[in-house]
Amino acid sequence: MPPKRSGNLSMVYFQDFVLEGFAGGLETQALLFAVFLALYMVTVLGNLLMIIVVTLDARLHSPMYFFLKNLSFVDLCYSSVIAPKALANFFSSSKVITFAGCAMQFSFLSLLGTTEAFLLGVMAYDRFMAICNPLRYPSTMCQSACTRLVLGAYCGGCLNSVVQTSFTFHLPFCSSNRINHFFCDVVPLLKLSCGNTAINELLLFGICGLIIVGLAFMVLISYGYIIVTILRMGSGARRRKVFSTCGSHMTAVTLFFGTVFVMYAQPGAIESMEQGKVVSVFYTLVIPMLNPLIYSLRNNDVKEALRRLGQKHMAM
Repeated sequence: MPPKRSGNLSMVYFQDFVLEGFAGGLETQALLFAVFLALYMVTVLGNLLMIIVVTLDARLHSPMYFFLKNLSFVDLCYSSVIAPKALANFFSSSKVITFAGCAMQFSFLSLLGTTEAFLLGVMAYDRFMAICNPLRYPSTMCQSACTRLVLGAYCGGCLNSVVQTSFTFHLPFCSSNRINHFFCDVVPLLKLSCGNTAINELLLFGICGLIIVGLAFMVLISYGYIIVTILRMGSGARRRKVFSTCGSHMTAVTLFFGTVFVMYAQPGAIESMEQGKVVSVFYTLVIPMLNPLIYSLRNNDVKEALRRLGQKHMAM
């Protein structure tokens, strides 16, 4: 669509954006298409399988796996907000996304990304209660409490999404409509604005930094207590099992918070768009693909549940 001109502000406002994506010729685009498609397919299959296994296996109906199922659902949605449009754009000549479509994609990404951060924090709290306070664990982490914690994670995601989306898309985008990214992200959008983005950058680094650093600090404290408790355990077999379960979660936490911190919680992120694209691929496609693999390969309960599900399927 042609841009609209505001008579009051004497500025041109664009109704569409163009997602420039990655540079390169047809061969490069074909290679990237294959990589993105493979990552997305494994992400969908892995997270769907995790959701199905946790839902169908009664032995996995515990708080830890309830949170894991929600994490898989968030990862599945998170990749699905980005991957289909990115795949379509690799061989598209226009690569256009409407203003409303861009705002919707941005809002869902903020919602799901923030929700995942809170869920990882909730999962750390769950492990802390299970290992450090086992006698209080059944009453503290009852089903209603788990449901409230998950709803709280989604509410936190919604709140951050509303704030970030409303502030970002109230900016005037009049200098260009070409987004130097493969999806509508806050950093490249701020670069397109011809208005004052100081408040937006303060919100980005303030809110996102507070969430990321605060949750990461909480996870570190929780696992500090967990490690001390594990080292005091007399049984070597139990110690190995607990280390295996907690190791899976720590791997997922480190990958997610590490990459998101690089992208959103430090001022240098605004200046490094090319590096930002690579980091974005990692936390929007690679990590959602790795999470079910991390939790299934390093968790004996999940591996046993997968084996039982396979045997039941073969017997039918």
